[in-house]
Amino acid sequence: MTEADPRPSAGEPLALDLLNTRRRQHGRQDDLLETPAGLRAWLTGHGLADRFPADAASLRAVRATRRALAAALARPDSAEAARGIDDILRHGRIRPTLSPEGPAERAEFTDPAWGAAWTAARDYLRLLATVPDRIKLCDQPECSSYFLDTSRNGTRRWCSMALCGNRAKVARHYARTRGARA
Repeated sequence: MTEADPRPSAGEPLALDLLNTRRRQHGRQDDLLETPAGLRAWLTGHGLADRFPADAASLRAVRATRRALAAALARPDSAEAARGIDDILRHGRIRPTLSPEGPAERAEFTDPAWGAAWTAARDYLRLLATVPDRIKLCDQPECSSYFLDTSRNGTRRWCSMALCGNRAKVARHYARTRGARA
């Protein structure tokens, strides 16, 4: 049986969504990747369940990639953090091919267990190459979610306006009304 993804705000790019499988939000700590069933839910949410296994070895690889991504985002100028991402990327490569439609590419992996993990690390490189300034951590102090800021002017502050943005508005309102009564 496949576990449903219980996270309220899934749907970020693969690399960021992998980071968000473990999150601290409003006093709760959740980890979707505690079991292979959680990995299967994450893979399914990204249309990868038919391509990659959701077994114990894949779960270890994906967790290692999550740690490497977290280190790279926490310390973007760190050579050690970059080596962590490089170590993940060593498990696969892009092979140029010729298909009936023309030039194509195919990912190849040293071990199928590294397929999803490698794909997430490669997605992180894509984000860094195209929109590095749009990768953001939620501005709500009690939230640890990353998101891709797709707003026109690049000023989005929260992973979810409905959740974290609303909490910030409520807190500001409470502070104003409490200050007015004092």
